[in-house]
Amino acid sequence: MVVELIAVSGLVVRRVGLLVALLALVFVVVDLLPGNAARAVLGRDAGPERIAAKERELGLDRPLPVRFWNWFSGAATGDFGTTARGRSVNDLLAAKFPQTLLLASLALAVTVVVSLLLGLWWAARPTSTAARLLQPGSAFVIAVPEFVVATLLVLVFSLWLDWLPAVTFTDRSGYPASAEMLILPVLALAIPQAGWNVRVVRGALADAGSAPHVESAVLNGLDERTVLLRHVLPFALPTIAASFATSVGTLFGGALVVETIFNYPGMGAMVAGSVSDRDTALVAAVVALTGTTIMCVLLTADAIRAWSNRGRP
Repeated sequence: MVVELIAVSGLVVRRVGLLVALLALVFVVVDLLPGNAARAVLGRDAGPERIAAKERELGLDRPLPVRFWNWFSGAATGDFGTTARGRSVNDLLAAKFPQTLLLASLALAVTVVVSLLLGLWWAARPTSTAARLLQPGSAFVIAVPEFVVATLLVLVFSLWLDWLPAVTFTDRSGYPASAEMLILPVLALAIPQAGWNVRVVRGALADAGSAPHVESAVLNGLDERTVLLRHVLPFALPTIAASFATSVGTLFGGALVVETIFNYPGMGAMVAGSVSDRDTALVAAVVALTGTTIMCVLLTADAIRAWSNRGRP
């Protein structure tokens, strides 16, 4: 037990260190972009004196390591500071991050359900017609980017069939006005990830199915469903959980693009605007929040792997 706790603690420390390094890289990359936040906010017509005053106000006259430390020390206490335009970063994240989290969570749920169902079917019926269709079909959807899937979904279900709305409208709460407005954005995110994960599920089940204890279960006369669910799936679970956890980062990244296509009220437009404004604090805050979310999911996958490996030889 002590050894496991030490291993988990070391893993947490390493991942936190990677997140801090990524945040420092964000500051470096934004600083290397042409222009700065002061020029972006004041516009082209601003004179040198106004720009210099704005740079002092924003702290851009300080060395980059100092600026990063000032921001990071505040972020560590939950204060992400203010944007270059004077708005609270915390307020912006509180208004936009829940919508992106909702979109990514729904897409992950669809991905998990579809991947498990199709993967189990594929593993149980490897020579069926459905399996022969899944082989090229999953490879195709993996190769298609989210924005292409989104465009095709809009073309078919909005323009041709007129079944679903192509644009998201919000109510007073800031969320989509109706549930049907979530269908196309969720599908645009989930389809490529389901294509990838169904192959992972099938491969993990195939590997676990070749274990000696599975052969013994078959020889003992257990039915196919019992063998698959009780003797194969638990051994394949660590690989499957790790794949789903990895998909979380891809879903967040894809959500920023898909939100723009569907005019979804998440962080997509906010991130695009922050990059345009060279607003390092806002970009870093988004990376910190999404990175922390992804890190927690990955730690959950590690916990599942550790639980699944208990008692194994």
